[in-house]
Amino acid sequence: MVSMKAKVKTTLAAAAMGITFAVLSTPATGAEVPAAVTDPGRPADDRALDANRHPAEILTFLNLKPGDTIADIWPGDYWDRLFSTAVGPKGTVYAVHLPVADKAEKVATPANGSMPVAGHPNVIAVSTAPTEMILPRKVDVIWIRQNYHDLYDPFMGPVDVPAFNKAVYRALKPGGRFVIVDHVAPEGSKLAATNTTHRIDPAVVKADMAAAGFTFVAESHALRNPADPHTALVFDPSIRGRTDQFIYVFKRK
Repeated sequence: MVSMKAKVKTTLAAAAMGITFAVLSTPATGAEVPAAVTDPGRPADDRALDANRHPAEILTFLNLKPGDTIADIWPGDYWDRLFSTAVGPKGTVYAVHLPVADKAEKVATPANGSMPVAGHPNVIAVSTAPTEMILPRKVDVIWIRQNYHDLYDPFMGPVDVPAFNKAVYRALKPGGRFVIVDHVAPEGSKLAATNTTHRIDPAVVKADMAAAGFTFVAESHALRNPADPHTALVFDPSIRGRTDQFIYVFKRK
């Protein structure tokens, strides 16, 4: 257990560097649980995934507000339904499809402007090349979950990752946030695991974001798992759904 003195020391050091850390390590309960999670209209299949995905902690951490606009790159209905409810009818969720990824996964790319999530008309499909990230308007938050590492892999081209990150930067409003969730690879492994165990060294992500002009401002421990050895394939039944994952938030100027 980290001592209070150590926590204070870390916080003061971070403040001196202009960094704000928001670390969540305990479940949200009672009144703290976001309404998007307790919404009785959520599908039973979504609720069954909550124990591993920790939506209450993560939505609390993201602090989405009614009227916000969030872009979900490589989208999934589970999170888009939650985001849709969190930002409300005056907010927008862009379900951002990368055609090259859809082709690799044999997923049909929805038409631009269509509403791909039944019952959530504020979820709007967008199709764009990863290095262009052309959205209908600038957004408050861009989110990519468990797929940042894939940008480096052969089936994606690979993508020109620095160009992708610059495009994400341009697509955000001033002060907007880029949220990256991914599986942790062994420290120092850099990109060695992206196309094998489908993990990435967190240090690579931080370096990539700094190069693109982002500032690292927060992280959540909601998906950390110290029991994960960081060497197993993320689809291995022994660890699937319970991998050690980082949640990093980067801000543009």
